[in-house]
Amino acid sequence: MTRLAIFAEGPTEEDFVKKLLVDHLGPLEVYPTAMLISGRGGNVSVERLVPAMAKFSWRFDAVTSLVDFYGFRNKGERSVEELEEHLSQEIQRKNLGTGIVFPYVQKYEFEGLLFSDTSAFQVIAGVGERHVAELSEIRRRSSPEDINDGYETAPSKRIMRRIRKYDKVVYGVSVAQETGLAKIREECPRFGAWLTRLEQLSPSA
Repeated sequence: MTRLAIFAEGPTEEDFVKKLLVDHLGPLEVYPTAMLISGRGGNVSVERLVPAMAKFSWRFDAVTSLVDFYGFRNKGERSVEELEEHLSQEIQRKNLGTGIVFPYVQKYEFEGLLFSDTSAFQVIAGVGERHVAELSEIRRRSSPEDINDGYETAPSKRIMRRIRKYDKVVYGVSVAQETGLAKIREECPRFGAWLTRLEQLSPSA
């Protein structure tokens, strides 16, 4: 049995762990526990994330994160890969326990994953083919993980301009469930690599 702690950015990521990753990883004897960073959502920074992950390396067999690159405070000019490497280095400077620790930063934000299958947005009442067609055009021009993180062009902003009732906390995980992890990992190789790493925590791997 592998006890896995996943530090989630907010309640949507927390629900994603509980409603998709728990069922997926359980048969592999990997048991994830989602926890919000400092008990609150958002406002993610190196200063908040690193101490929490290092501390829980004493309590869990493995520790990772599920936080957005978009909105990550004080990331400067770092790429998402450079930010992850910086987080890893900072974690290693702490007095770590025996648990495996590896940060994961979602490029660019959770909503990018939802572009893996834009028809899944129809799980939201009132969303029809016109909305799906508009979102599909965005997806056609870019892979889900490359929809960028500008203030007006981040995945969530693009969705909200086309589906005004969209609310991440209310609908985000429902769309992800409708899409399914298999489709998300197929369309989002970076996320898929992280999911593979979680699977490899299995005692039988």
